[in-house]
Amino acid sequence: MRAVDAGGRDMSCVTLAKACNGSACKTRDRWVTPFTAFTPFTPTEPPPRFLRKTSWSRFGYFLKNSALHRRPRMPTTDELDQWAESLDVLLGHKYGVVAFKIFSKMEFCEENVEFWLACEEFKRIKSSRKLAAKAKRIYEEFIESESPQEINLDFMTKDTIQKSLQHPTISCFLPAQKRVYTLMENNSYPRFLESDVYGNLRTAALRSVAHRGG
Repeated sequence: MRAVDAGGRDMSCVTLAKACNGSACKTRDRWVTPFTAFTPFTPTEPPPRFLRKTSWSRFGYFLKNSALHRRPRMPTTDELDQWAESLDVLLGHKYGVVAFKIFSKMEFCEENVEFWLACEEFKRIKSSRKLAAKAKRIYEEFIESESPQEINLDFMTKDTIQKSLQHPTISCFLPAQKRVYTLMENNSYPRFLESDVYGNLRTAALRSVAHRGG
């Protein structure tokens, strides 16, 4: 079942899971035409329930509304090929990391990529005061037992991190980050490459190339 506008164009009502600019994330519902020329719009009514949780549409919403670019665009076939080369390349791409976060959320393992990204941000902090504050937030969000997005770590790693919070350095989360990276590399990343999220992006990119005649 599809929702179409007066001109017969396929419309998707989408819910943005996380469109991030730095650490700021917003969630809202809007109607968009996926992956066409961007046109500002104003939502007029809530979406039909059956259209609210489409991963493809969520990524489309990000491309339409991300603050990263004034005129967002689809990933190209070359970029999608690069995503398949390594997890490092995927996480280093501004659209790739969003697609992977959406997929991870669908797989109920988004805490791993969120922790990895938090560690990357943590390592860029220069101020010792801000470093200590950020270290405390990361510990309370991902490391502490029963934390909101607790990651799977052994007791010794958790204990070492907890003790390091008194005088944190940019490397205090490094063992945990490496462990989580390996977990993603061996599990969620291969599944992502086989997922509808990645497959639909590739299909759309190939159609775009065919439409341009090249």
